[in-house]
Amino acid sequence: MNAPEVELSIADQVRSVRTGLTTAAELVSRVRAAIDAQEPVLKAWVQLSTSSLDDAAKVEGYHYDFPLQGISLGVKDLIDVAGIPTRAGSSILSSTAAVSDAPCVARLRALGAVVQGKTVTTEFGYFRPGPTRNPHAPDRTPGGSSSGSAAAVGAGTVPLALGTQTAGSLTRPASYCGTAGMVFAHGSTEMSGIVGLSSSLDSLGLLTRTVTDLRYVHDAFVGSTTCARSGLPDRAFVWRGSNLAYLDSPMIALLGRLPAVLAEVGLHSEPLDWDDHVRTLAGDHVTVMAYEAARTRVHEFERHLDDLSPQLKDLLQQGRAISASEHLAALIRRDRSRESVGEILGGSAVIIGPAATGPAPQGLAATGSPVLSRPWQFLGLPVVVVPGARTTAGLPLGVQILGLPGREDYLFAMGERLEEILRESPPVDQ
Repeated sequence: MNAPEVELSIADQVRSVRTGLTTAAELVSRVRAAIDAQEPVLKAWVQLSTSSLDDAAKVEGYHYDFPLQGISLGVKDLIDVAGIPTRAGSSILSSTAAVSDAPCVARLRALGAVVQGKTVTTEFGYFRPGPTRNPHAPDRTPGGSSSGSAAAVGAGTVPLALGTQTAGSLTRPASYCGTAGMVFAHGSTEMSGIVGLSSSLDSLGLLTRTVTDLRYVHDAFVGSTTCARSGLPDRAFVWRGSNLAYLDSPMIALLGRLPAVLAEVGLHSEPLDWDDHVRTLAGDHVTVMAYEAARTRVHEFERHLDDLSPQLKDLLQQGRAISASEHLAALIRRDRSRESVGEILGGSAVIIGPAATGPAPQGLAATGSPVLSRPWQFLGLPVVVVPGARTTAGLPLGVQILGLPGREDYLFAMGERLEEILRESPPVDQ
């Protein structure tokens, strides 16, 4: 084999196990060695599993062709893994090990994946960062709150990781760390066994090295019979951020390239003329997130206020001041916007825009702004983050593709073609 098995695509790694070129235990051991080598600098892991080799042996012992046979998995430390505590980036939660896997972890294990351990998250999935560093520039943030998962995948130590998103918790770190990422449509996956902030917003996500790997894992996770293959969407709307935040010059330059890139694959594109909706959605997202977080994390606020970060205290205090009528009004506006975006996208159009304001900011004291994901997360749309673009300094830039629930295959088809072109394109000026 020309490359070590762990550097191959996920499908090819599974194929190497099935054909006897390697074993699941060997794959898992190589991943653990890569983790151990990079962890002193990367700091992406909270706790590593002591049973991963035994778990790999069990996968092989069933003599069944699992679609993720021997594939190593990192799990964000908001998500329960049996035998490991769920600490959620906080000292408040119990150090007692979880009794059972969250359903999403159980599903991936049933497909043959092997848990390597728990990855770093920000405090309760909000803004206080953990110790993780960006794999492409250790003096820069990996983003938040799926920081450990994104950094581990971006560093090439693990091929697959679970994350979650409430605002920009997966799209931003995927963009900063140069990984592919997917946020499932809100409500489409079971969220029990996951520490949350907002029931109207919390969603599950996946991180892999490429969109091809992402599509492979997604199809296995949801079941291939529910994910019909399709070609490219019939058109794309290019979104430039609706002035929600200042975009760095490399991201502006990348967005300027998109119409020509889309034309190259034969896809008609036009600007997204929806700024009023987007800005209203972004503001309403903040209202709903704060209101629901204050009620979801009421125990922590009332019993452990002194142990919370200033950022989380501010969020919960803000949420306690929001009335039920304000919360309801925001949800009603969201539902109207859902109808509007459905009319715009029809069945087979997508939106393509920035996944973050630019490359990862310097410093580790903050995680960057989630504002470019807020409107879309509030709508509950599925999202695919496409890697491949880089600045002249070698820093990753990600774009996000959004579509309607149930039409995820258009996002993958577009993402695969876009990633291929972006990886071959010249770097964007820093």
